[in-house]
This record gives sequence, structure tokens and C-alpha cells, in this order.
Amino acid sequence: MSAGPDLASLFELFPPTSYLREYAFATADEMPQPYRDLLVHEHHMTVTVEAHHGSLVDVKVLVRRRDGDAYSRKILLALQSTGKIVQFGLVRIWLNYCSVSVRERIIEEKTPLGRILIEHNVLRRIEPTQYLRVTPGPEMAAWFGADAPTYGRLAIIHCDGKPAIELLEIVAPDAK
Repeated sequence: MSAGPDLASLFELFPPTSYLREYAFATADEMPQPYRDLLVHEHHMTVTVEAHHGSLVDVKVLVRRRDGDAYSRKILLALQSTGKIVQFGLVRIWLNYCSVSVRERIIEEKTPLGRILIEHNVLRRIEPTQYLRVTPGPEMAAWFGADAPTYGRLAIIHCDGKPAIELLEIVAPDAK
């Protein structure tokens, strides 16, 4: 595994004042099911949560920021079938590592990132670097409709061999 995204620098982009109460690093073996299946893999979370829930997902961008070539956003993934929020994420994308067409689709904020990369046949490798046990804060609990501990991961997506995307992905509690 690479050193991976720095959680502190992702939190600096979008401070966890009300969305996250606390977290602790965990190993893959410490995660119960279904969290292990949802997080311990090298696939896009878009595809994984869609398969798990049997529904396509939409992205909801809560906040975004742009610093030169870095485009960052705080997002939710919601099931198209019910609107239920199934994932929270912090994402930093190095746009200079993306083609113009991929950049445009990302900045449109209408399509989940994984689907964009797949549709554009971007050569990608998803590398989970750390796992977390998370206690949601009031805001995240409200999004998920549950105030229970859950799990997440930090990952890097290498696009065409370049570390283009840093992610924090947290799945909804119980993941049902």
C-alpha cells in the first residue's frame, strides 16, 4: 500500500464540525460484514454500493472548492430507487491528471466519479490505503437516517498511472 491520502489534509478542506464525531483506524480484518465486502476491494465504490443495494446511485455535491488544479468536494451518494443516502465522501481530484472530457464531466457534478471514469475508459487502479471505524456526528447521522457506528476507507485512484484522486469514503451504518 502507498502512503495514501492524508486524512488531516482532507479534513482541512471540509472540517468535520458536525458530520463526524470521532474515528479510529481499523484493519480490514476488524471490519464486520457487510462493511468488509463494501470497503475491502479495489473497485469503485459507485459500482460496489450499486450492486449491494440493487440500485444506481446519484451524486449530491454538498460543498466544493477549487485550488488551482485541485478540485475538492464533500458528497453523498443516494440510491436512485429510494433517495436513501448510502455513502458520504470527501474527494480531492487533481484535474491536471484528467482528460478535458473527464474534467468537464466531473465539474458538472451530475454523475458519480466512478461512473465517469468507467464511461471514459480511463485506465485506473483503486488503491485502498487505510480503513476507519467512524462515529457519525449529528449531520452525518441525519443524512444516513441512523446514529450508529460505521466504517470507511481512504483510497487513491491512479488514473493512467498517476495518483489523480484522493478519497475518504464512509458507508451508511448497517449498509442495508
